Amino acid sequence: MTIDRRQFLKGAILFIPACAGMEALVQIGAANAESQPAYDPNDHYYGMGIEIDKCIGCNRCVEACKAENDVPAEPFFFRTWIERYTVKGGGETTVECISVDPEKSRALAQEERNIIRTFFVPKLCNHCAHPPCVQVCPVGATFATKDGVVLVDRDRCIGCRYCIQACPYGARFFNHRTRTADKCTFCYHRVVQGLQPACVEVCPTGARIFGDLRSRASRLVRFERMNKINVLKPALNTEPKVYYAELDGEVR
Repeated sequence: MTIDRRQFLKGAILFIPACAGMEALVQIGAANAESQPAYDPNDHYYGMGIEIDKCIGCNRCVEACKAENDVPAEPFFFRTWIERYTVKGGGETTVECISVDPEKSRALAQEERNIIRTFFVPKLCNHCAHPPCVQVCPVGATFATKDGVVLVDRDRCIGCRYCIQACPYGARFFNHRTRTADKCTFCYHRVVQGLQPACVEVCPTGARIFGDLRSRASRLVRFERMNKINVLKPALNTEPKVYYAELDGEVR
């Protein structure tokens, strides 16, 4: 099969601009990638808001957290969990963790009598501005990031459990698989990529709100402005960054 000179030159003329155009697109794409600013923790300060009235105790947040962060399957290990508060006549209040056995907890509650009201309270690490866990760690394995998240360096943690004892919120546990302290991280690996924590993403009622406290456009900032906000154990002066809307006085 032969190609005359005229056909060859015509093909070459068409091919060269196409190659040049493709190369230009590649260069533009590379330039755009380089122009994207790298994540800077100094530009952010994260927190979470929780609307008690919206929580229905479905435990989807708990399941999503376990799956996303590879939390041990044993029933008493949680990075986040749900407590059910039952207020009875005479002022008696009972609290049960429905994340351990959701079906059993609900069945028992339905059998009770003389109940005035019940409500659900999601709990997790409060990512305190003044975290006691950081103060007691002898090797600096527990630390606070510049963007307000308290993390555990598994490579440095020696498993002494001082931080677990120091946490006033019961938000830490000893991970027998890693032999280190474990806790909620706000799904930090997702947050630095611009994603929401897993628990926030799956909540069907929008009871959890995550955001940047330094951004006026943040949903969390609007949430704080539009609601009466409380934190757990305010007298401890740990300055938690998990904020509850209309938190009942019975909650500790």
